[in-house]
Amino acid sequence: MSRIRSRDTSPEITVRKMLHRLGYRFRLHSRSLPGTPDIVLPKYRTVIFVNGCFWHRHQGCRRCTMPSSRVEYWKKKFERNVEKDKMNLHAVTMLGWNPIIVWECEIRDTGKLETKLTALRAGK
Repeated sequence: MSRIRSRDTSPEITVRKMLHRLGYRFRLHSRSLPGTPDIVLPKYRTVIFVNGCFWHRHQGCRRCTMPSSRVEYWKKKFERNVEKDKMNLHAVTMLGWNPIIVWECEIRDTGKLETKLTALRAGK
């Protein structure tokens, strides 16, 4: 697990490139916000969490598998991840920010992802 990166993952870089191409300006990994969001768009009071389907348990996704060894350990770890995600989303919302979750499997469909990201402008 030491090789699992929490920053600058390929899905995160893909989202950042798309945001930049769409003309958005953003900050990365703001430690002043709960959960240290991957991308912060201060102008739109929006934060983006780019979640991996395996680690954050994307329901209904084929990448959301359970390892066959040490099942109890993994089950507890995944439950803690999901609980932390819920708490962070709630905390960010209570501070007046609009959270958006981009799942790893959504990155492949660039049209749908672009639609999701361009909706930020309409919300302001």
